[in-house]
Amino acid sequence: MKLKQLEGLLGSLQQFENPKIELEQYPTGPHIASRLLYTAENSFGDVSDKVVADFGSGCGTLGLAAGLLGAEHVIGFDIDEESIEIASLNADELELDMDFIQCDIRNLRLSDRAIDTVVMNPPFGTRKKGADMVFLSMALKVASGAVYSLHKTTTRDHIKRTALREYNASSAEVLCELRFDVPQLYKFHKKKEVDVAVDLWRFVPNTNRPKHL
Repeated sequence: MKLKQLEGLLGSLQQFENPKIELEQYPTGPHIASRLLYTAENSFGDVSDKVVADFGSGCGTLGLAAGLLGAEHVIGFDIDEESIEIASLNADELELDMDFIQCDIRNLRLSDRAIDTVVMNPPFGTRKKGADMVFLSMALKVASGAVYSLHKTTTRDHIKRTALREYNASSAEVLCELRFDVPQLYKFHKKKEVDVAVDLWRFVPNTNRPKHL
């Protein structure tokens, strides 16, 4: 599937009707989502025939992109029931099988590294400091192959240092810098939309050291 075709399909998906600010719910736009998954597959082979988990799956955009690119099995994890309902409708619309588990990522329990690749657009931590790092820490415990994640460019040094020193990543690489379009979703938003500079990261977990969850 070509990049433009993938972006077009993702652009047709239903997004949040009543986003919850406490969960920092912002839709992952088709431009960024398509590039994240297209890069993961075409540069690294981390999607096709792999078990892919979408952490904080929201309306399912990243996970469904993985499904469109030939993932063997896709699982979305999200704390919000309404988001999962929308994501399920989106999966039906695309005629894709995607499983959803309602849970708090902090309480996730997986017995082994049955997941090959984790993709995620975590909360940036603007409302709850460190929320993005909770997602990253868990993703590096769960994935056997790679973790793809979006983080604010302003946090680049902190992300790299923490992933390598504290979260057992064997590598942490910024693949590209993107512009995340934040639409006017909440009452406190003064502007119609804001562009936030974000990094697309690829982390490789160090699987030599056993992790017990």
